[in-house]
Amino acid sequence: MTSRTPHLMHPTTWMTTMTPARTATGLALAAVLLLAGCSSSDDDAASSTSPTTSGDSLTGGLTVFAAASLQPAFDELTATFAKDHPGVKVDPVTYDGSSTLATQLVGGGNADVFASADEKNMTTVVDAKLVAGDPTVFTTNTLEIVVAPGNPKKITSLADLATVASDGGAVVVCAAEVPCGAASKQVLDAAGVTLKPSSQEQNVTAVLTKVESGEADAGLVYKTDVLRAGDSVEGVEFAEAAKVVNQYPIAVLGDDTRASGHDEATAHAFVDLVLSDEGRKVLESKGFAAP
Repeated sequence: MTSRTPHLMHPTTWMTTMTPARTATGLALAAVLLLAGCSSSDDDAASSTSPTTSGDSLTGGLTVFAAASLQPAFDELTATFAKDHPGVKVDPVTYDGSSTLATQLVGGGNADVFASADEKNMTTVVDAKLVAGDPTVFTTNTLEIVVAPGNPKKITSLADLATVASDGGAVVVCAAEVPCGAASKQVLDAAGVTLKPSSQEQNVTAVLTKVESGEADAGLVYKTDVLRAGDSVEGVEFAEAAKVVNQYPIAVLGDDTRASGHDEATAHAFVDLVLSDEGRKVLESKGFAAP
């Protein structure tokens, strides 16, 4: 609203029509009113040029590479980021096995942020000098046996899982180079169990999909994958899972990896969201645990 200054008589008229005391008082009042009017105008001008939200200062694009198991959480977080920062074009997140994503980045793929399901594949990207700053572990995950609803094979342990596989059942796991595959090998070794899977998949989503569709009787996936599948599968916990906890690091990628028109400040803003209390609540709602 524009400030309006009250109509004032010219000072010389005041001096000719008022007593000295009243003249001094009137001049003081006029000065106060004039200063107030100027201050109000300055404030109005400042408010009209200031951005209404911090998001207004972010522009360009955002491309995120993330481990397949992060999809439920990162779909929600990128949607929140896009809403909070309308000046940024947020690309659909590229989800896959962490080893596949690391290979793509080292091979020249463009992304602003990389979130891995293990530290090994993040190290591959760091060693290639593609990361700006240090990665941060932001969440953790553990494995569960995934079975069809009702658990028709009555699997209650890793030993049962191996028995189903040896009796001709279809049991699927992740390939050894993928974080969920490396974790699967560790828990099986810890249990002293030898498992001969019918197939080894390149990401955890593929394992889950085969059990959901009935193509496989059981598999090893993260507990977060069982949770996101809802009633289409059941999860079977086992003691050895607590011995192998996957650490998930996230990092802003450097200039050589960032696409043209993408800004490092935007990448940092997304990582900040993931690491914030809001980000942690989203992750925990999907079954992830604090680091």
